[in-house]
Amino acid sequence: MSEHISKQFDVELETARGKILAMAGLVEEQFRDAMKALEAGDVELIDKVIETENQVNGMHVEIDDDCMHIIARRQPAASDLRMVLTVIKVVNDLERIGDKACKISRRAKQIYEGGRINVPRMSDLTYQSNIALTMLRTALDGFARLDPTVAGLVAREDIKLDEEFKAIQRQLITYMMEDPRTISLALEIIEIAKAIERVGDHAKNIAEYVVYLVKGIDVRHSPVEEIEKQAR
Repeated sequence: MSEHISKQFDVELETARGKILAMAGLVEEQFRDAMKALEAGDVELIDKVIETENQVNGMHVEIDDDCMHIIARRQPAASDLRMVLTVIKVVNDLERIGDKACKISRRAKQIYEGGRINVPRMSDLTYQSNIALTMLRTALDGFARLDPTVAGLVAREDIKLDEEFKAIQRQLITYMMEDPRTISLALEIIEIAKAIERVGDHAKNIAEYVVYLVKGIDVRHSPVEEIEKQAR
């Protein structure tokens, strides 16, 4: 990031970026805990994930407010404006990831309160969540280092994640057809798998914002090859 005549402006931009990385760490932990709680049936951890939502929402509001003040006071232009706009977009996707972690935990609570002692296709869900978590970490690392090349890596992982979701969905549809008594549980698992897939979508969004931040190019809705080309 370039230096400005006003050192305070530099401080404000770095503070906003630092806050979003702190929020990212909290959201990553929340998603990881949601998957641990789902696998173990840990009710206390499930409740912790759900309670963390208030903290994540509070950080979302605080960072948005900081950005609005920067725009009002500094009237940033060019790369500075892109930084502020990127922070606003990234924080929104992080908040959505937190929502998905809460959704997973609420579904887990329903499953275990219904008397289940294990979760069907848990190994598939774990594999799927590991892909999503790697995508999120890669995207956030790219944001921290201002490295647009992560967008191509994350976009390719998103294709893999989508394929995993479709495979789980097909397996569970077969499961329901073979035994209609499993329909309710299978639908819960599909909702969890969809939530994990959406975490990957939000990670991809974050990676694409890094391209916009560094290159000034909007690569949203572009094919993977185009994202990789523009990110170089």
